[in-house]
Amino acid sequence: MAFASFMSSASGRIARIVAGLIIIAAGVYLALTGSITAGVIVAIVGLVPFLAGVFDVCLFAPLFGAPLSGAAVRRHQQA
Repeated sequence: MAFASFMSSASGRIARIVAGLIIIAAGVYLALTGSITAGVIVAIVGLVPFLAGVFDVCLFAPLFGAPLSGAAVRRHQQA
């Protein structure tokens, strides 16, 4: 549950957004340097952590028995 609580915190959200942006940038770099298909795929994969951070969801939380929503994880911890 510690992982889910970190990912639902402000620091976890920022980490997911930054990681997503880094992966998207790597995809754009790959696309610009010749491997267009791989670059597009990597950029699309980078959208997953980026959007998860923006919309406050943790896709791995249900694996640890926590809710998908970051707000729900925080409410669950306070109870």
